[in-house]
Amino acid sequence: MSLLNALGGAPERYTCSRARCTARARTTILWRNPAIHSEDRTKAWLACDEHLEYLDGFLRSRGFPVRHERIPDGVRAGDDGATTTEEESR
Repeated sequence: MSLLNALGGAPERYTCSRARCTARARTTILWRNPAIHSEDRTKAWLACDEHLEYLDGFLRSRGFPVRHERIPDGVRAGDDGATTTEEESR
């Protein structure tokens, strides 16, 4: 049993990382702080369409390297936090 299941289960969908936002995340923002992270270490934030520009700007204004990966339609959070498509989960 995963920790997520013990706490009530994995989320059905990804949620935006912006404070108090509960919208569905459409993009993963991958970033790192070069002052403390090596090049092979990245962190991930999730962004809805409304907050993508805000979150990206917050990171870039600090000089952090940033890249985006779109979350495809039909992808949701799996029981172990991994992504699965809706067809795979049936």
